[in-house]
Amino acid sequence: MTPLALLMHRTIERVTPQTSLREAATRMRDCQIGALLVGEVQSPLGILSEADIVRKAAAFGLDMEQTSVSQIMSRPVLSVDLEKTAWEANNLMATHGVRHLLVTDAGNVVGILSVRDLLICFKNRI
Repeated sequence: MTPLALLMHRTIERVTPQTSLREAATRMRDCQIGALLVGEVQSPLGILSEADIVRKAAAFGLDMEQTSVSQIMSRPVLSVDLEKTAWEANNLMATHGVRHLLVTDAGNVVGILSVRDLLICFKNRI
């Protein structure tokens, strides 16, 4: 099985809790990513995903300029140890209904893993 170290992204894009949804969405588009960490990498407050923006903001007509990411971010942020397998990471995501996990090594955040990363891994294995 492919190690999580090869699947994860080591660069973690982040925003502050006060960042507007418009700015966060623009950042996701520009970086071509589906989630932003809210807060500091080693002490995250939450995570903001595309799904959060669609289901919690757009669907309710929230003002993208006036609404901050802290108002709709998902929390707590779940993590998976670097030594776990892609199957274990997939099961964790499925159990908790999330699409992104922080990857930790000895308790330190070293990357982020998305469901898209796992799909690519499993596609190449079948």
